Amino acid sequence: MYTLWHHCQIATMEGGKYHLLTDGAMLTHNATLFWVGDRRDLPDVSVARAVDLEGRVVTPGLVDCHSHAVFGGDRAREFEMRLNGASYAEIAAAGGGIASTVNATRQASESELFASAKRRVSALCKDGVTTLEIKSGYGLDLANERKMLRVIRRLGEDLPLSILSTCLAAHAVPVEYQGRADEWISYICETLLPELHAEGLVGAVDAFCEHLAFSPAQVEQVFQTAKRLGLPVKLHAEQLSLQHGAALAARFQALSADHLEYLCEEDIVEMARQGTVAVLLPGAYYFLREKQLPPVELLRQHSVPIALASDLNPGTSPVLSLRLMMNMACTLFRMTPEEALAAVTLNGAKALGLDDKCGSLAAGKEASFVAWDVHHPAELSYWLGGTLSKQVIYKGEEVYRD
Repeated sequence: MYTLWHHCQIATMEGGKYHLLTDGAMLTHNATLFWVGDRRDLPDVSVARAVDLEGRVVTPGLVDCHSHAVFGGDRAREFEMRLNGASYAEIAAAGGGIASTVNATRQASESELFASAKRRVSALCKDGVTTLEIKSGYGLDLANERKMLRVIRRLGEDLPLSILSTCLAAHAVPVEYQGRADEWISYICETLLPELHAEGLVGAVDAFCEHLAFSPAQVEQVFQTAKRLGLPVKLHAEQLSLQHGAALAARFQALSADHLEYLCEEDIVEMARQGTVAVLLPGAYYFLREKQLPPVELLRQHSVPIALASDLNPGTSPVLSLRLMMNMACTLFRMTPEEALAAVTLNGAKALGLDDKCGSLAAGKEASFVAWDVHHPAELSYWLGGTLSKQVIYKGEEVYRD
């Protein structure tokens, strides 16, 4: 028996385009899409339930492919200090920076981390997100990275969306290893990653390749370990300077390289060759008041898929709306609304290795979609603030309605 969803416009996003069905319909069977098409072509099947979507625009459930949603404390005071003219060194001396988040995360209990993260992730859900990646990286020792990853797993069990966990132990050098970055990388590779993977807590591996974090040579060691463990990789790359981390990631068949403001054409060619997705993070670009734009036109020219994500984190992107990131990508990065929607659906799914399951609306894929009370999908990038009236369907069941 099937459920019929009808009286709607459907942006299927197949091939990264709207492919708008102006009088569309969908048949779902449990958690799966059985058929999507024009209502006049509806197959003759037994329908147990019919849902009138009242002319709304239907899109795939949104995919947020880069977040740091689990953390202790916040950095609002640091934000205020920076706007009042404090330097990075002054903020660090006052206990700010990533070290403050690491300290707060270590001090928080698993239950406290879960409760605070649940509020943030719920906000993303209400904004239309049905698939979310969450990274560790604020524990920076075995016990606290484990604690973060356990919280990520628990969020996926408790909330109505698919959550993927990524180990980002190579996020920064912990205070215990200051001046000994190579030793921290060795510990990650020899002990931390293998143990957490053996416990079933790691779905992918990430690192921060930057002059103030880890070198390409250090990142390569982490990637080699991930490869031995059979884990996919991704990378924070080219955010503040050109380190050629994106090319390194591509050579390891990375799912994605993320940030990319300083990405060069040579490395874009390598990403295109290996199928690595470019994940752009306009929230961090905006929050840090950066000036170097990511090379969107070059990514287009070389047919590198572009995804967008919230980068939800306490220090550089305290973002609770993926839809707002769509607008910022259009206004700041000069992307089109169609590109922005593809970036948080099909290409976001590609950045997680899930494009065979979600990201577009087609038979056989997951029945996760959003019915928006708008007239055209471009409005998802157009409206600023507030909330758009919507129904969120996750695996065939309504989980949220404004």
